[in-house]
Amino acid sequence: MPALYVMIPAALLIVAIAIYIFFWAVDSGQYDDLDGPAHSILFDDQDPNHTAAVDEASGQTAKPDDKAPPHV
Repeated sequence: MPALYVMIPAALLIVAIAIYIFFWAVDSGQYDDLDGPAHSILFDDQDPNHTAAVDEASGQTAKPDDKAPPHV
C-alpha cells in the first residue's frame, strides 16, 4: 500500500510531462507539413523543374506544352 503513495504521483508527473511535450510539439509546428518530406525524397535537389509528383498529388494536370514525362 505505501508504494501506491509514490507510484500514483510519479505516474501523474510522467503523464503531465508527456502532455506538455505534445503541446510544445504542436505549438512549435512539428506537425504542420506532413506531406512535404514524403514528396521531397522522390526528387533530386539539382532539378527544380521536376515537380510532376507534387502536381499530381495536388490535383493539377500537366499542360500539353509542358515537358511532362510520357506516363503523366
